[in-house]
Amino acid sequence: MAQILAIDYGKARCGLAATDDFQIIASGLETVETKNLFPFLAKYFAQNQVEAIVVGLPTDLKGNLSQIETEILKFLEKFRTQFPDITVNRFDERFTSKMASFYISQSGKNKKKREEKGLVDKVSATLILQNFLEQQQK
Repeated sequence: MAQILAIDYGKARCGLAATDDFQIIASGLETVETKNLFPFLAKYFAQNQVEAIVVGLPTDLKGNLSQIETEILKFLEKFRTQFPDITVNRFDERFTSKMASFYISQSGKNKKKREEKGLVDKVSATLILQNFLEQQQK
């Protein structure tokens, strides 16, 4: 088997999480500036066997897509061109940032660490991936 990589895509930075090779556990990987995402992915894919990615689908409570979706679609178009052998999945990311902030606040991290936006992005990607894995098991 190979890993699945999750991307919590943002205008400034992207949170990343990955499974183990058996696709059992989702772990926070990195927070990368969006402008550096493709070089990071190329290097990561060269060093790790990845069969699929999961990209958050940003919707509001009514199911409407948020403005960032336009940027995500551009990213996915380029991704599919550059990495045609990697499957692309989308997964609802509603509340992941709020849940990530809550879990970080409960973790005992100091205030400065809790307010670090990159940490929230990485934890959000982990939540997206873990939820995706759980849905796949059903």
